[in-house]
Amino acid sequence: MNQPILSVDRLSKTFVVRRTIFGRPTAVVKAVDTVTFDLFPGETLGLVGETGCGKSTLARTLAGLYQPTTGTAHFKGQDLHAAYNKHDSMRLKRQIQMIFQDPYASLNPRMTINNILEEPLDIHRLASGSEKAARIASLLQQVGLTPEQGSRFPHECSGGQRQRVGIARALAVNPELIICDEPISALDVSIQAQIINLLEQLQADLGLTYLFIAHDLSMVRHISTRVAVMYLGSLVELAPTEELYSHPLHPYTQALLSAIPIPDPTLESQRKRILLTGDIPSPLDPPTGCKFHNRCRYALEICKKNSPDLTATAPDHYTACHLVK
Repeated sequence: MNQPILSVDRLSKTFVVRRTIFGRPTAVVKAVDTVTFDLFPGETLGLVGETGCGKSTLARTLAGLYQPTTGTAHFKGQDLHAAYNKHDSMRLKRQIQMIFQDPYASLNPRMTINNILEEPLDIHRLASGSEKAARIASLLQQVGLTPEQGSRFPHECSGGQRQRVGIARALAVNPELIICDEPISALDVSIQAQIINLLEQLQADLGLTYLFIAHDLSMVRHISTRVAVMYLGSLVELAPTEELYSHPLHPYTQALLSAIPIPDPTLESQRKRILLTGDIPSPLDPPTGCKFHNRCRYALEICKKNSPDLTATAPDHYTACHLVK
């Protein structure tokens, strides 16, 4: 098997939400809790979970927008968060780009599309003069826009066009890994398929690797090579896509997948959904042991005391559950 392009080892990110008048933390949120996984060249790893489970925090930490509290992340063998000189740090971080959820909020409203695409080229000194203009025109065409649209401002573009600009900006510096943080959730359903098809085509043409975060489980199944399921900051299951959707092992994954609608009224009315009981734990005060035990219908006494590790329960299938052996 190929060496991973990204290796994440027990990565955690904690935020202090309350301090004493002397600055001592009195309340913290562990948004990401000892996450471990590998991402291989050319694959798409889907990351799913409820709102607030830490998906975007993990993405921003891997993109270098946050410093991890503990743990490490290595890109092609280099520590993403180590102290490098400015040149080496920019060269390394240039290889990992991000597509944000809201294409309008992520684009400067005072800059034209051309100016937005010029900025990463100027920062990394990748092109100048006529070469820069040609590169921008090529980027626009690559994402399905025309060079003439480069003179527009973001508010003059549709939501789908703005997201294409966000994709073009990510491609501008020739990255190898792109983190897609819910890139279709703010778009109309009719546009979502176009953006997914564009991402797949770019991956095939450029050999890109994706970390794809989304709530749409059907779309994740379509685009992903493997899927990781996150709950309250931790990974609870990781497996190849068809294996996970066909044989989910963790009770939380089973409940998530049972919520996917079936486009057949007869089958939809006959199937039984798994309804979770109990309250969603507060990240300020997570439960002891397994974080899911207060909502799990199979919970045992050990689940309340010991937190399970993410371990291999089948070939390439990892689950964090005391009930799965």
